[in-house]
Amino acid sequence: MILTKAQYEEIAQCLVSVPPTRQSLRKLKQRFPSQSQATLLSIFSQEYQKHIKRTHAKHHTPEAIESYYQRYLNGVEKNGAAPVLLELANEVDYAPSLMARIILERFLQGREQTPPSKSVINNMLRDPSQIPDGVLANQVYQCIVNDCCYGPLVDCIKHAIGYEHEVLLRDLLLEKNLSFLDEDQLRAKGYDKTPDFILQVPVGLDPVW
Repeated sequence: MILTKAQYEEIAQCLVSVPPTRQSLRKLKQRFPSQSQATLLSIFSQEYQKHIKRTHAKHHTPEAIESYYQRYLNGVEKNGAAPVLLELANEVDYAPSLMARIILERFLQGREQTPPSKSVINNMLRDPSQIPDGVLANQVYQCIVNDCCYGPLVDCIKHAIGYEHEVLLRDLLLEKNLSFLDEDQLRAKGYDKTPDFILQVPVGLDPVW
C-alpha cells in the first residue's frame, strides 16, 4: 500500500501529542487501521527521533538532571511500585529509556562519588538486575519495556530485523547464482567499509530511453 504525503503528515501531526510507548502505538493503530503496524512504527520512530534531537540538550543540564532525580526520589518514596520514572518521562516528553539512563547515572554517581563508565551504564540498562537498588531496577525495567524508539530492547529488535534481511538477501543472491563477497570476506581483505554484500561481477541496467 502506497502512503501519500497527506497521509504521512496526518499521522505525523497526530504523533505530536502521543508519548513514545507501546500503548500509544496500539492507540495509533486504532486511529489508522488501514496502515500496517510496521508503517506506523517507522513513522513514529522517525518523527520522535527528530523531536529528541531537538530537545536533547535541555534534559541534560545539571539543573534538569537534579530536578528529575529529586522528583524520582520523592515519587518512589510515596509509592515505589508505581511507574514513577515512566510517568516522569512521559510528563516531560522524553524517551523513557533515555530518562532511565539519566536517573541511573545520577544514582550511581551519588553512590560511588565518581561518574560511572558508559560500559557500566549500558550493561545495567541491558540487564537491570545488575542495578544495586531493587526499586530503581524495576523502574528502569518499566521504562525499557515501554519504550518503542530507544533502549536496549529496541536495539535488539533492530539487530534481529537487520540480520533477517541479510539472510534473505544472501539466499536471493545464491538463488540467482550471483558471485559476491560478504562482510567477513571483505574485512579479511582489508576493506575499511564493509556493506553486507558486494557483487564480484558488476551488474548493469539497460538505459531507459
